[in-house]
Amino acid sequence: MKALLIVNPSSGGEQAKEFEEMAEEKLREAFSEVVVKHTEKEGDATRFASEAAAEFDSVFAMGGDGTVNEAVNGLAPHDKRPNFGFFPLGTVNDLARALAIPLDPKEAIESFAVDHTRKIDIGQVNQDYFTNVVAIGMIPAAINNVEVEEKTKLGKMAYFVSGLREVRKNESHPFEVTAENNGEKTTIAVESSTMIVGSSNTIGGFESLLPKASTDDSKLHLIYLKDTNLWETVKSVPELLKGVTESNDVLGYQTFDKATIRLTDGATIETNVDGDPGPELPITVAVLPQHLTVYCGVEKAR
Repeated sequence: MKALLIVNPSSGGEQAKEFEEMAEEKLREAFSEVVVKHTEKEGDATRFASEAAAEFDSVFAMGGDGTVNEAVNGLAPHDKRPNFGFFPLGTVNDLARALAIPLDPKEAIESFAVDHTRKIDIGQVNQDYFTNVVAIGMIPAAINNVEVEEKTKLGKMAYFVSGLREVRKNESHPFEVTAENNGEKTTIAVESSTMIVGSSNTIGGFESLLPKASTDDSKLHLIYLKDTNLWETVKSVPELLKGVTESNDVLGYQTFDKATIRLTDGATIETNVDGDPGPELPITVAVLPQHLTVYCGVEKAR
């Protein structure tokens, strides 16, 4: 049994090296060979994971949501996919929350067990992949505009502060969503400042935003604010944070297997994929059911 550990040395602050040594020691208890590689630039984790797909039994990532996303993008395209595990060192760590992996790196490492696995869905956005969320509009603008220094100083609150700045701008957009469920297509027109496509219950560190969603339900979940002005936005956001299970006067909600999302006014708008800048609209998103076997917390193991 052979494992690759991909480490983002810029995550986890001054303790990154200590956590790396702990993780390598823990993995050597379960695997006969453990290889460690360090990322130096964007795309390294994807390349390392892709190169390991044919040779390794398991691939692990140590870093934040971006490092996890990169590693999954390296594994997802292959027919033979090693098991995937990760030790969270980031600010939000959404997939760790969804899989009951401790957010404390030391606890996550100590609790790792090779028999705690489950198959999870992977999302696809255009030609790339995601584990948790594609956000469009006000929310990705808020996330993309957070500086590294703010995240280091404020943690998850940095996104909230940036979000308040974006709310004041109050930019809504005319969207067209063509969604497919079991081969049947429906198209809706939406005026909104924010759209969120999620694959699990946890988004942005909020663990009940999509109470009906799970990592293996073979569906993607779309939420959008029904807001065309600042007052409607202010009314929508508290309802969003309560958790969304159905459409109402201020929020829209639906599930699908695949969807195309575009703007009808010819403008461009940024997206955010698993916490990092993603492609501009139009985009096509789809679910790949139970596409990856992951190591998880004991309460999520199957």
